[in-house]
Amino acid sequence: MLTISLFAQIDGNNKKTFSAVKKSPEAEEKKVVTSYYNLFNKGEEKKALKNAKAFLKKARYPSNKASLNLLQAYYYNKRALLDSSIYYTDQALKYNTKIANDSLKNRLLSLGHNLMGLNYKKKGLFEASKKWHLKGLVTSQKHKETNLYYTHLHGLAGIYKSLGDNTNALKSYKECLEYKKDDEIRLGSYINLGDIYSDSKDYEKGNYYYNLGKQLSEKTNNQQARAVIALSIGTNYQLQQKITDALKMYEEVVTIADKNELNQIALIARGNIGDAYIDLKNYKDAKLIFSDALQKAIDFGYLDNQVYFYDELKKIAVLQEDYKSAFEHLTKSAKVKDSVNKIQKIKEINELEIKYKTAQKEKEIRFLQFDNTTKKLELEKQQEAIENMNLQEEISQKITENTILFFQNSSQKKLSEISLLKKDQQLKLLQIEQEKETKLLTIFGFLIVLIPIIGLLLQYYKRLKTQRLLNIQQAEISTQNINNLLKDQELKLIKASISGQDKERQRISQELHDSIGGNLAAIKLQLNHLVISNSPKIKNLTALLDETYQQVRNLSHTLIPKKFTHHKFCEVLESYFNNIGEASTIKTDFNVYPKKEIDALNEELQIEIFKIIQELLTNTIKHAKASKMDLQLNLVENVLNVLFEDNGIGFNPENYKPGIGFINLENRIAKLNGTFVMDSKLKRGTIANIEIPVLSNVENEITKGINVKRQLDNLTKL
Repeated sequence: MLTISLFAQIDGNNKKTFSAVKKSPEAEEKKVVTSYYNLFNKGEEKKALKNAKAFLKKARYPSNKASLNLLQAYYYNKRALLDSSIYYTDQALKYNTKIANDSLKNRLLSLGHNLMGLNYKKKGLFEASKKWHLKGLVTSQKHKETNLYYTHLHGLAGIYKSLGDNTNALKSYKECLEYKKDDEIRLGSYINLGDIYSDSKDYEKGNYYYNLGKQLSEKTNNQQARAVIALSIGTNYQLQQKITDALKMYEEVVTIADKNELNQIALIARGNIGDAYIDLKNYKDAKLIFSDALQKAIDFGYLDNQVYFYDELKKIAVLQEDYKSAFEHLTKSAKVKDSVNKIQKIKEINELEIKYKTAQKEKEIRFLQFDNTTKKLELEKQQEAIENMNLQEEISQKITENTILFFQNSSQKKLSEISLLKKDQQLKLLQIEQEKETKLLTIFGFLIVLIPIIGLLLQYYKRLKTQRLLNIQQAEISTQNINNLLKDQELKLIKASISGQDKERQRISQELHDSIGGNLAAIKLQLNHLVISNSPKIKNLTALLDETYQQVRNLSHTLIPKKFTHHKFCEVLESYFNNIGEASTIKTDFNVYPKKEIDALNEELQIEIFKIIQELLTNTIKHAKASKMDLQLNLVENVLNVLFEDNGIGFNPENYKPGIGFINLENRIAKLNGTFVMDSKLKRGTIANIEIPVLSNVENEITKGINVKRQLDNLTKL
C-alpha cells in the first residue's frame, strides 16, 4: 500500500509539467511511463513490468529511465527477489544523477534510499538497512521533503523494532503520528505500537493504540485494517482471560469479514471463538462453531483451515471422552493432510490414464481394421490355394525322388571336404596363436619404454606449474609491497606536513613567549627599581613595555596549534577528512546529524573520536585499495554513532588477525565505554559501526566549568 501511494505522489507532482509541455518529446515519453505506473497500481504488475522492460530500451531521458528502473525494483521487492530489486534500484540511482529537475531528482533519490532500506531489511541486514534510511532522512530533511522524511522515519522505526530496540522504535513511531497528511503511515504506526506493547504484555496500552487505529480505519473506510485490529484486540483480551470481551471482538471481526468477503480473516475469527468457548468449557457451542467453520473452509477449499478445525473437533471429543468421534476427526484430518500432498500426483496420474486409454482404443481400432482386410484376402485366395496344393503335391513327389539321388552323390564329396577343412583349421589356429604372442610382446616392450617417459614428462610439467605459480605469487607480493610503501609514504608525508607546521608554530610561540617576553619582563623590572621611577616618562615607558609584552604574549598563544575549542569540531573533522581524500585520490562523503549537538560535545571526547577516525582512515588507505569512503556521525538518545564505510577489497573476519592499530582502536573505544562492530566481506568492502555514550548537557556544563577554572588558575600563575 505504501509503495502505491508514493508512486501516486511522484506522478501527481509532475502533472503540471505534463500539461504545460504537451508537445515536448520528454513529456510524451513521461506519459507512457506514467501509464505503466497506473497499470502497476491497478494490480496488473506483470504487464507493467513487461512494458517497462521493453520501453527502457527506447527511453531517451534520464528521469524516465530512472523511473522505469525503480518500477522494476518495486516489482522484484514485492516478490522477495531482493538481489534483482537492489540491482534495479542501483541503476535508478545512477540515472538519477543526470536529472536536471531538482525536485524530481531529490524525490527519486529519497525513494531509492527507502527501497534500498526495505530490501536490506528483508535480507536480514538490519545495519545496512538502517544506513540507507538514515541517508534518506538526511536527504529528505535537507530538501524539505516532509512526506519522504516520515516515510524513512517509519522505515527506521521498523528496523529498531526488528533489532529489539523498542525504546527508539516507540519514539520513532510516535513521531510518525505527528504527521497528519498520510493516513497509511499513521495507521501502520498505530498497529505497530499496539504490537510492541502487546508483546511486552502491556495489554492496556496495546489496546489503546489498537483502538486509535480502529478509529482511523473507520474514518478512511479501510475494512481489512478494521478486521485485523479487532482480531488483535480480541487476542489481547483472551490472553488476559477476559473471554467475554474477546468473544465480542471476534464477533465484530466475523461481521466485518463476512460483509467485505474477507474469508480467511473470518475463518480465523471463528476458530478463535471456538477456542474461547473451550476455555469456558462450553463444548457444545464450541463444537457448533468449529463445525460451521469447517463447512465454510470446505466450501472455500482452504485445506490448512480444514486440518485445524478437524484437530479442534478432535480435542473437544477427547475432552468429552467421545473417543469414537475423536478417532473419526483424527482420520479426516489425516486424509486432508494426505490429500494436500497427493492432489498434484493424482492430477498427473489422471492425465496419464486418459492418454493411455486413448492410445489403447486407437490401437484396437487399427487392429480390427487390419483383421478385416486379412479375412477378405483369405476368402478370395482360398479357392486358388486348393488348386495350387494339388499341383504342389505332384511336384513334391518328383522333387523328393531327385533329391534322394542328389544327396547320395554329394555325401561322399562332403566327407572328403570335411577332412580338408579340419587340416586347414588346425594350421590357422597355430598362426593366430603366434600372432597373439608377438603382439603381446610388442605391447609390453612399448609400455616398458613409454611409462618412464610419461613419468618424466609429468614431473617436468609439475615443476613448470609450481615455478609459474611461484613467479605469479612473487609478482603479486612485490606489487603489494610497492603499493604499501607508496601508501605509507603518502601517510608519512601528510602527517609530517601537519606535524611540521604544528612544531614550527610551537617553536615560534615558545621563542616569543620565553625569549622576547622574558627580556621585556626583565627590562620592566629594572625600570621599576630605578630611583626616578616616579617620573612621568618612566611611567609612560613602563606602560609601553606592558602593552608590548601583552602583544607578544597574545601572538605566542595565537601561534599554538588550533584546537576544537577555537573551531567547530565537525568543520575541523570534515576539513581533515576531505584533505586526506584529496591527498590519496579517494572520493569522500561526509554526513553529520545533528551538527550543533555534536559540536557541543566535550572536547576530550571530540579528541578521542578524532583519533579513532584517524586510525580508520589510515587502515583504509594502507590496506583497503578503496576508491570511495563514507563517514556518518549521528547523535541519538545521548549515543554517538560513527558509521564508516569503504568500497575496498574487504577481508574475511573469521581468518583476520588484528594488528596493533586495530587493537589500539578497540582499546580507545573500550575506554569510552563504547561498542565496536566490524562487518566485511571479500570484494564488498568494510563497514565499521561504533556507538559511544556521551555526557548529558548538565555534565558538559560541569566539565566546562572545571576547564574554565583551570584556565583562570593558569592566568593567575602568569
